[in-house]
Amino acid sequence: MKKDLLAWNQQIRKDLTLQTVQQEHTLTLKTTWGLFSPRAIDAGSQMLLDFLDIQPGDHCLDLGCGYGILGLVMAKRAPQGKTILVDKDFVAVEYTEKNRQLNHIDNAECFLSNGFDHIPEQQFDIIVSNIPAKVGKEMLYIYLFDALKYLKPGGSFYIVTITGLRQFFKRGFHEVFGHYEKIKQGKVYTVARGIKKGD
Repeated sequence: MKKDLLAWNQQIRKDLTLQTVQQEHTLTLKTTWGLFSPRAIDAGSQMLLDFLDIQPGDHCLDLGCGYGILGLVMAKRAPQGKTILVDKDFVAVEYTEKNRQLNHIDNAECFLSNGFDHIPEQQFDIIVSNIPAKVGKEMLYIYLFDALKYLKPGGSFYIVTITGLRQFFKRGFHEVFGHYEKIKQGKVYTVARGIKKGD
């Protein structure tokens, strides 16, 4: 019994491996227990990727990247731009970097940051985030104000969140961006964005 348990313990410590095809791009991703949705691409992230409008030269940011699915797909879809991926969890950043190298993605960079705190001041065409439901309303407003600051005029802040928070984000986007666009609403998740008005 103890021997079986030890063998199982060693097995679950090994990296999990996912393969996904996003439009014409195939990615192999390493994940581990403790990261969000380690066994499969979560439905919210997939919904966001399905409706993300991105151009080849876009400069992109993945806020709260996990093991990197959103940001690495953006880097593939915007090969002439640069994508930055950040997370406050060092394990997430470690696996994002592992996945960046594994998929030979040279136009992306990943590092630790609590929200926007350690991102050098610059402006992005697209910012995306799969926002945790329990992050707290204060932090959500910080994300909105910081995203507005870091976007180019005409740039978009895409979010996916549980549908139960849709009304909160609708109000928050109107207050901060003066604009809210619901892109896709399902029973569980909603994809929406705010667009920074031109100067």
